[in-house]
Amino acid sequence: MAAEQPTFYYDLASPEAYLVAERSAAVLGTVPVWQPVRLGGLPAGEVGPFRCAAEIDAYQEDVGRRVASYGLQPLRWPREFPPDTEWAMLVATYAGQIGRAVAFSLAAFRQAFAGGRDLSDPDTVMLAAAACEMHPVAVEKGARLGSIKRRLDEATAAAAEAGVLDVPAVRVGERVFHGDRELEAAAATLAAA
Repeated sequence: MAAEQPTFYYDLASPEAYLVAERSAAVLGTVPVWQPVRLGGLPAGEVGPFRCAAEIDAYQEDVGRRVASYGLQPLRWPREFPPDTEWAMLVATYAGQIGRAVAFSLAAFRQAFAGGRDLSDPDTVMLAAAACEMHPVAVEKGARLGSIKRRLDEATAAAAEAGVLDVPAVRVGERVFHGDRELEAAAATLAAA
């Protein structure tokens, strides 16, 4: 009996989700289902909270060290961190509807954390959409549909119900692994299934 395909839960505001996005297929040995969820809708969900600039600097240094240890392109942080990714998350949800969740989300993560661009800027989101050949008119119309907002709301609620506390998270069967540091444990569980 084949193992159930793992699910990768993410919000485009999360640099740690970017790390999992870049590494998930290689580490897991399969492409997981990519499920956008609102970070703020999860029990422990928000980037931070940061009490001061020193905490932001320490967090960014930690993530930067992990990026280097994984051999990924160095991070370039967006000027506004954490960004407001609501529009980008609606586009990611729409992209999932048309079979482009992985392509769009990787492009958006790379715009934000490899390019240092702000995902709260609609032009940055459209650059990511263009990179995976999503038509701008279709993106505008699709992401504004009430059904897309509901789908993102429902996906976030379903993730919380499944035990996702924060993003990034990878669910393998009934187990949920949180953070990029648990990706290898998710892979071991998947291999044993």
